Amino acid sequence: MSESSTSRDPRIALVTGGSGGIGRAIARRLARDGFAVAVHYAGNVNRATELVEEVNADGGRAIAVGGDVADSAAMTRLFDDVEAAFGGIDVVINTAGIMVLSTVVDLDLDELDRMHRTNIRGSFVVSQLAARRLRSGGALVNVSTSQTRLQHPTYAPYAASKAAVEALTPVLARELRGRDITVNAIAPGPTATPLFLDGKDQEAIDRLAQLAPLERLGTPEDIAEVAAFLAGPSRWINGQVIYPNGGLA
Repeated sequence: MSESSTSRDPRIALVTGGSGGIGRAIARRLARDGFAVAVHYAGNVNRATELVEEVNADGGRAIAVGGDVADSAAMTRLFDDVEAAFGGIDVVINTAGIMVLSTVVDLDLDELDRMHRTNIRGSFVVSQLAARRLRSGGALVNVSTSQTRLQHPTYAPYAASKAAVEALTPVLARELRGRDITVNAIAPGPTATPLFLDGKDQEAIDRLAQLAPLERLGTPEDIAEVAAFLAGPSRWINGQVIYPNGGLA
């Protein structure tokens, strides 16, 4: 890691979608690693505030920041607020996303547009601002899904939106040549989050849990381990998509 980043204590992280699920686990993990953390929320300010209070009570530093990730003006203000509070930004973990499940033949195209606005446009907005604002020695971590490889029925709309994130990530890594900023993506497999569990009966959950050789669902904490590695010590991993999925694909 560059001298410019290691000389700053603490480093500063922004976690989009940090109020719940995987983002929440990542924010907690980074706070334990000594990061000052900005916890982003889109609608659930109460959960974001609860997490901020938890981090601060444990001796860390955290703030809650809200906004639509697909709204470039709102996100510019959000980045301004984080820099004003903490003095800069070193790491952006972009977990914000929504999931619409449908067969292709039955897909509501308005729902497709809604999902693509958050998952594709939102990823570009956050990545663009991260590319402009991250300090030397920084890291951007986007979030995709192992469904880009698993290709399970009803996941085509969601996987298509996340395939765009996987295409964006290595290109941006190359565009930031000379900046000492890494750009990677993590693509989790089935993970026990509210987003994943919503609408599934116990039989479906049990079946999905048996797919991996480790015979369980992933946990948000499993994914947070990978994100923390990419945010901190892994300076030689760049332009990659990593699939934390227990050996599924």
